[in-house]
Amino acid sequence: MEQLIPIALFLFVLFLLLGSGVWVGLALMGVAYVGMELFTSRPAGDAMITKVWSSTSSWTLTALPLFIWMGEVLFRTRLSEDMFRGLSPWMARLPGGLVHTNIVGCTVFAAVSGSSAATLTTVGKMSIPELRKRNYPETMVIGTLAGAATLGLMIPPSLTLIVYGVTINESITKLFMAGVVPGLVLALMFMGYVAVMSFTSRNFAPTPEPHMTIREKLWNSRFLIPVICLILVVIGSMYMGYATATEAAAFGVIGSMVLAAAQGSLTWHTFTESLMGAVRTSAMIALILAGAAFLSLSMGFTGIPRGLADLIASWELSRFELLMALLVFYIVLGCFLDGISSVVLTMAVVEPMIRAQGIDLIWFGIFIVVVVEMAQITPPIGFNLFVLQGMTHHEMNFIARAALPMFAIMVVMVFVLIAFPELATWLPDNIRQRPGG
Repeated sequence: MEQLIPIALFLFVLFLLLGSGVWVGLALMGVAYVGMELFTSRPAGDAMITKVWSSTSSWTLTALPLFIWMGEVLFRTRLSEDMFRGLSPWMARLPGGLVHTNIVGCTVFAAVSGSSAATLTTVGKMSIPELRKRNYPETMVIGTLAGAATLGLMIPPSLTLIVYGVTINESITKLFMAGVVPGLVLALMFMGYVAVMSFTSRNFAPTPEPHMTIREKLWNSRFLIPVICLILVVIGSMYMGYATATEAAAFGVIGSMVLAAAQGSLTWHTFTESLMGAVRTSAMIALILAGAAFLSLSMGFTGIPRGLADLIASWELSRFELLMALLVFYIVLGCFLDGISSVVLTMAVVEPMIRAQGIDLIWFGIFIVVVVEMAQITPPIGFNLFVLQGMTHHEMNFIARAALPMFAIMVVMVFVLIAFPELATWLPDNIRQRPGG
């Protein structure tokens, strides 16, 4: 009971600041400052300066702005058009037709972007006009885009996994490798849903694609070569142990610049726009991380994390029951906070519980990312829903309904991960890794 007063105060101040429109990072710092002043004798200002500096001067964190910059550069090239031209001939004959280009395109772009929003915007601009022209059902077009774009959070390079790794001090490279197989499995589950709906839905009657010979398909596939090479350089260098996550990010930036130059789309304007876009996004995430680090310190002084961990331990939940409780908790939290904020805000409390249950932290990182992905497509602040609303001008409830089947598939994916943990653990257990990765 003695923990209830500080918990209530922390939550009251946090929601007051967030509700008033204060930036998430500044809101977290404000809550932490109030907690330090009221519940500890340590000077709050000194503690804030020390913690903010130590949390943002991590070498591992260097990978974050580099991967963001790589995605920004590619976002401003003709990569999306080339991807559609290379993928569409192979997707046209599958059950579900060109809707699969949404899923495969998002999967491929996620492997060089790291951002859900960048993946959604890039693939959506390319595919929505083409699929509408061919009379594909609007709910299917929007739903698959909303769901598949979340793969940018799981398939490396994932910004959420970088933040999670920095927060709990785990290897970014191992977390990246852990996301590969579950990301591909989730993409296949989305494709399976599209195939089933193409047979069962009466609204599914797209305009047939003209027949192409194998030679024509292979010739169109040449447009995929640059992006595949970039994926192999970034992910392959980490898997083979030639590069840490930070070094692979640097290779990715250089590779994306070369790709843009080869396409003739690397101008001074696109260079400065990509650089400033990366700076803005990186600064936002760094501020959230700094605020969360200070809040974790403040909560540690009050004893709240240990108190909550002891409380949940007293319930004697099994491993499965704990995971189900966390699943519901993160889905509810995701209705109000973005994924990165959810991760950094809760890890100080959740990590001791996970360690006490003996749950693999690499595996749990993938579990968290799948659940955080759901938050991208749940009202009221599902970020992907807002991006799609801006692109399609549909009502929010229409977009949310279209994305609901993808949400259900992600819930199924959580249980698949629990039943087959090797999906996330086999690859990181079998990579060669350089020190510092």
